[in-house]
Amino acid sequence: MPGDLVPRETLLVRIGAALAIALPAVATRAAGLHPPAVAAAVIYGAGVLAAAVLLMWAAETARADMSGALALALLALIAILPEYAVDVYYAYAAGTKPHYAGYAAANMTGANRLLVGVGWALVVLAFTLGVRRASRRAGRHGRPPPTAERDVRLAPHHRTELGFLALAAVLGFIPALTAEIGWYIAIVLIALYAVYLGRIARGGGEDVENLAGVPAWLVTLPRRMRRTATGAGFAIGAILVFISAEPFANALVDAGSALGIDEFLLVQWLAPLASEAPELIVAVVFAWRLRDADAIGALLSSKVNQWTLLIGSLPLAYKAGGGGWSLPLDSRQLEEVLLTASQTVLGLGLLIDLVLRRWEAALLFALFAVQFALPGEQARLVLSGVYLAIGFTVLINRYRDLGRAMEAVVRR
Repeated sequence: MPGDLVPRETLLVRIGAALAIALPAVATRAAGLHPPAVAAAVIYGAGVLAAAVLLMWAAETARADMSGALALALLALIAILPEYAVDVYYAYAAGTKPHYAGYAAANMTGANRLLVGVGWALVVLAFTLGVRRASRRAGRHGRPPPTAERDVRLAPHHRTELGFLALAAVLGFIPALTAEIGWYIAIVLIALYAVYLGRIARGGGEDVENLAGVPAWLVTLPRRMRRTATGAGFAIGAILVFISAEPFANALVDAGSALGIDEFLLVQWLAPLASEAPELIVAVVFAWRLRDADAIGALLSSKVNQWTLLIGSLPLAYKAGGGGWSLPLDSRQLEEVLLTASQTVLGLGLLIDLVLRRWEAALLFALFAVQFALPGEQARLVLSGVYLAIGFTVLINRYRDLGRAMEAVVRR
């Protein structure tokens, strides 16, 4: 049965549900209504979520007409376009509303830390539970387990992503040292991402036979119908991003004031959670189905593009909105960028040997959770030091793996 053994009627219901979730945002914007801030955040947040789902389905289906690791990287990029739209809007608005510069930094740092601190850990948890489920099922039928219990592993071709992430990790400290995301670092980071895409385009392939759910059904359609469905998914997703991103971004700020909650925290955590939830869910499903390399590989690719292209786009949006060529950072934003860059170093160190162990995933999640228990300035600086101390220690011990990753960047 197409769609990874899911009935076609169920898949159509999923598509209908995604469109229904987006309907209030479309109707509210079309009617020119201005609901209260909290209601607007919910309505337009649902629109962002629906856009992310549709874009991910379309991107996965498009892999049927593409080949190579480039398809996976484009999937990772397209899946988080709503995240880009919200963050770029904050940077653009900061050109005339200077306090929005802090929201741009908050959204960017929150998305990155959520991806590594929660997303990577969820993949390990889902994979561990999936292996145990498969083992129990095989035992009941007197068969050997399909895979021995082990840690999450990346494929060797993912060393390319790790090598580029290592370069981006070094560049990520420059904004924290200069108190700005300058045009110069933007050019370097965007160029680095372009080289990354060109490099992996010459790498190994990814099959579409392991797709699941709606994309698995769509790729079985005749080519013309499949491409029409893919184009419709991209178009509708893009329209929803255009409709929802700006009012959602503004509603979060207004909702914080109305509820007495720090707007910075809402922008930092709620917006990325809405825009990246579909990607995290897909990665967890991959891991649950014992596709650990696909799961963690997709999140790794997302980390690379967020820590290069996303950061690089912010100064350009700031300039387009009427600001200068460099997006300024205040002391709070400096600490957030430093903390995120430090977490990147640790994440790189733990993944550099192509294995993410359960205790390593637990460490990433525990350090991520500490920032909520100890939210002060001093705690952020100490936590950054902890990330760096552990990260550099691991990288020194795994210097051969780091060398292999850098070799994967430069070799033909």
